[in-house]
Amino acid sequence: MSKRWLRFLVAILFPALVMTSVAGVETARAQNLVPDTSVAPEDMIDVDLQLVLAVDVSASIDAEEGRLQRDGYVKAIIDPLVIQAIQAGPNGRIAVAYMEWSGPLHQRVVVDWRVIDGPESAIAFAELLDQAPMLAGRRTSISGAIQHAVGIFHKAKQFRAARKVIDISGDGPNNGGFYVHQTRFRAFENGITINGLPIHNDRPSPLGIPATPNIDLYYEDCVIGGPGAFIVVAETLRSFAAAVRRKLILEIAGLQPPPRDRRQARVGTGAETGIVPAQLAVGLTDCTIGERQYDLFRQRQNLKN
Repeated sequence: MSKRWLRFLVAILFPALVMTSVAGVETARAQNLVPDTSVAPEDMIDVDLQLVLAVDVSASIDAEEGRLQRDGYVKAIIDPLVIQAIQAGPNGRIAVAYMEWSGPLHQRVVVDWRVIDGPESAIAFAELLDQAPMLAGRRTSISGAIQHAVGIFHKAKQFRAARKVIDISGDGPNNGGFYVHQTRFRAFENGITINGLPIHNDRPSPLGIPATPNIDLYYEDCVIGGPGAFIVVAETLRSFAAAVRRKLILEIAGLQPPPRDRRQARVGTGAETGIVPAQLAVGLTDCTIGERQYDLFRQRQNLKN
């Protein structure tokens, strides 16, 4: 092989090899296989929990309900029992980010990562959240919310967390983007637990799509998972604040509730605590029910036109 030909091959292949190598490192880093050295160890902040609060603002949540939901988080984050749980941890602090989501292309970080270690930092977080504008969207893509939340974790290189959790609240099943029961494994592969706060809402969506019965079982089977995963059920949006507070205390303390009898859940007698640990029992619930409901809606619209 001539030197001229060799130089030609190097000029062509070297950039591709470099790009492949970089892509491989980024993929491995995303899967926690390669340590991120962009932040010096002495500059990292140790926290007991890294928590993304991912909140549904799709069309099924009207303006009043959206405000109730936002207020629920504002009140919960400054609750004395929540702050007490934070300060009781080994490091006495957690890192929290708040995002809102609806359809596959609608995810928005409302309050970026902030450390909460006491009343002052909790109030500062709550004030930012309370004052931020509310922007609603259409469709419901829990899978899109999970993907976006995983990305939020990847960007938070300054934290060293004992646990990482995505806390998803919503009142309907996934009906846009990738299937949620498949997408959630992206979080698990990155060492992130997904907890859920399903909201019982019997009212049909503005599009006329009927409410999904047993939304708590859908979240249990199709959304949550990972070490210590669980759901806390909000029976109505009026009881949302209490459900959020209960859930935050459990998450911060790293506690997992005892298993619930699924037969009780189906007839509603399990609502005394509203707390359910993850079963990862895919097959007990149709995890594509939201997509099927939306496809049926589109078919009916086409027939009308």
